Amino acid sequence: MPKTTAPLPAEPLSCRRPRPADTGDEADTVKAPNAYTLLPWLLLGMGAVSNIVHGETPNPWIGALGLLVFNSLYVTLVFRAFDERVREAASTLWCLAALGATTCALALAYGGSWLLFFPLWGLATGAVVRRRRLGPVMLVVTGLAGAVAGWHKGWEGWDALGVVYGTLLSGMVTAAILALAETVRTLHGTRQELARAAVDQERLRFSRDLHDLLGHTLSVIVVKSEAARRIAARDMDAALAQVGDIESIGRQALTEIREAVTGYREASLAAELDRARGALTAAGIEPVVRQSGPPLPPQEAALLGWVVREAVTNVIRHSGAAGCTIELRSSAERARLVITDDGDGVGSTPPGSGLTGLAERLAAAGGTLVGGPAPGRGFRVTAELPLEADGTDDPATEESR
Repeated sequence: MPKTTAPLPAEPLSCRRPRPADTGDEADTVKAPNAYTLLPWLLLGMGAVSNIVHGETPNPWIGALGLLVFNSLYVTLVFRAFDERVREAASTLWCLAALGATTCALALAYGGSWLLFFPLWGLATGAVVRRRRLGPVMLVVTGLAGAVAGWHKGWEGWDALGVVYGTLLSGMVTAAILALAETVRTLHGTRQELARAAVDQERLRFSRDLHDLLGHTLSVIVVKSEAARRIAARDMDAALAQVGDIESIGRQALTEIREAVTGYREASLAAELDRARGALTAAGIEPVVRQSGPPLPPQEAALLGWVVREAVTNVIRHSGAAGCTIELRSSAERARLVITDDGDGVGSTPPGSGLTGLAERLAAAGGTLVGGPAPGRGFRVTAELPLEADGTDDPATEESR
């Protein structure tokens, strides 16, 4: 019996490596037109070669030299056509003009199958000339083809019309195909850039979440561990309570990190205010929390929750403060959060990525985040966010210690 293997567990969405379909790498497998795809059209000149070989062309050495010049100019042009910088150079346009002069000279001199060089000239013109200039240039090329084919005695009526049609069609179709290939190539490049930007954005989100989560959690664990060590000798029950808090905080941190990895972590403002009270109290800092105004929408509340977490972590780690005030005031249009301590006037030493990342988040939501020394003493962080009206007009006011 064939062996079976158990399916692997699915990866979280934000942890998966980008597939080729996500990054645009399939562009490498798309065979875009290049100069070599235009070279086989030189076989249109095999009739002229046959005329030279069979002696049907007067002055065959002149005809062979003209054929060599035409082929050399054509090959040069099709290779230059796929390099935009070289394609736009004046030398390329002079080369195209020389190809046209050679085509007209050979067609006037020999006629017959030599008139098939006009479609090749049209093809080279469509490869080199792009955008708005193509129409007028192709009009000149097609007009010359029609005039020479109509004038030549061996090509009259429908034969002359076929040369004109072939010249116009070869130039316009070639230009359309190459323009489409360039557009597809540009779109693939844009898709790759967007995929890379999405990956960079996800990395930035995860690094910010990890910084905000671990910075706060580890600071609280350190503070509670120090408190447990200080009181263990005289009050074992209180020390064990602190140890229990450490265990609870550690378990909560694991849950939050898993949520951050999967992209579903949101900092609840009410939960962050409760944690701030507990963390400040454990660090020997007296917390004062004031709230006024209607409840905030979930997204704005989550953003301000991150501000509370980061600012309180900085107060515990850097300020040396005895007290910290958290004041939240909101209206139907705007919310303002101010966190002030009475410490040494230091918010983060040196300035870390936490407040910088939060300032970027708030700026993306149309808000602002400013941190600096408070008047007199201490450090102050002020966050403001615009709110969407939610129809809640009953203000609620709360102050707690």
